[in-house]
Amino acid sequence: MLAAMAREETDREDLLREATALVERIEFAPQDEPAAEHVVAGFRAESALSLFFGSDPVYQFNSAGQLRRAFAGDLLVKADRGRLVSMRRMRQHREVQLVRHELSEEEQAVFISDMHYRLRELLSQLDAGHLNIVGQVPPAADVLGRVREWLATHELIAIAHSPHVRSLRA
Repeated sequence: MLAAMAREETDREDLLREATALVERIEFAPQDEPAAEHVVAGFRAESALSLFFGSDPVYQFNSAGQLRRAFAGDLLVKADRGRLVSMRRMRQHREVQLVRHELSEEEQAVFISDMHYRLRELLSQLDAGHLNIVGQVPPAADVLGRVREWLATHELIAIAHSPHVRSLRA
């Protein structure tokens, strides 16, 4: 148990320190339970947000605020022409294959609903002051303000056309 806890802590530290593609990033811990799931939020140079709820789930958005990619359970979920597609690694005799599955309307609705719930809950916890800042990069930036503003202005999330960071809008 202690080894698992130490590994999780190291993963969080590494994400805050080493996720250099996220030029502004911040880590939060629940005020009453510092050992509970931490959340890391980070922005790429293109203003694309990534949210890590512990090690799972992870939501990544493009520069237009659309869901482009996620990691949930053992699945990579990505946007493909405005739909969600999951990719599962299947180990076979001498190779690993990615098995593709386009989510049904119901599966997609459940996935999006769960994501919206987590995003609303994060904003609620931030607004109520129930999360402590564990660290941020760069130290002087208002990353907390950016995260709050992003969450408040993206109440409903659309699915991107592709899993790329930059929006393909005309």
